[in-house]
Amino acid sequence: MRGKTVIVTGANSGIGKATAAAIVKLQGRVIMACRNQARAEEAARDIRQETGADGGQVVVKQLDLASLESVRSFCEDIIKEEPQLDVLINNAGVYQCPYTRTEDGFEMQFGVNHLGHFLLTNLLLDLLKRSAPSRIVVVSSKLYKHGDINFEDLNSEQFYDKAFAYSRSKLANLLFTCELACRLEGSGVTVNALTPGIVRTNLGRHVHIPVLAKPLFNLLSWGLFKSPEDGAQTSVYLASCPDVDGVQGKCFADCKPLDLLGKATDQKVASKLWDISEVMVGIAT
Repeated sequence: MRGKTVIVTGANSGIGKATAAAIVKLQGRVIMACRNQARAEEAARDIRQETGADGGQVVVKQLDLASLESVRSFCEDIIKEEPQLDVLINNAGVYQCPYTRTEDGFEMQFGVNHLGHFLLTNLLLDLLKRSAPSRIVVVSSKLYKHGDINFEDLNSEQFYDKAFAYSRSKLANLLFTCELACRLEGSGVTVNALTPGIVRTNLGRHVHIPVLAKPLFNLLSWGLFKSPEDGAQTSVYLASCPDVDGVQGKCFADCKPLDLLGKATDQKVASKLWDISEVMVGIAT
């Protein structure tokens, strides 16, 4: 990864931080795109200390995916300051939070996990194309299986279940990958998705676990859940490995191709979701 610039969203903790550290170890330069600047700076210090990287190899930039204005401002800065972008890793996510809305009025999980990254990717596409061969990596989840796309209620105004809403946002990630892959044919830019498995991160901070059960849950999680470093392996593989040069529109788990349910590769639904997403984020042509 020497000489390559990689953006990782949500790089201040969990899989994102582990992904950033692994890419730095491969001599890549990482831009940590994070909502909380202070936590991101602390994570960057940890990565520099762990890897021996200098300040220029690990860069922190503020990005709030719950704000379309923040996404636009971030992309303007990147386009102005960066001559090339080799890899974009859409890693950040909100998991099973209570019903809240983004700055622009979208249901939080759909707004951050899908729409924020949708706008981010679209605004950086020209830079990625100029930097080709380049890659886009989309972090989804096997929980997509429990979601569906209800075009009549994408904002969960009629019904909200936090687990279902998360699954829907992760299904949207896969449909986004499917449609974007078609649009990128022949561009020199590839996009692939992954499911990291169950990983010990703070993503589940909104999940209620009874106080008496927490010690047992913590013990089981250490035995059964992946470490962030293990969870990041497929992200790093898709960002860096020559084996996936030219591979387009696939999903991976444990660094191997994963067969998806038909609803995650439905081209008609993917195309319709893309069109509606363009309107929602204000980039419709």
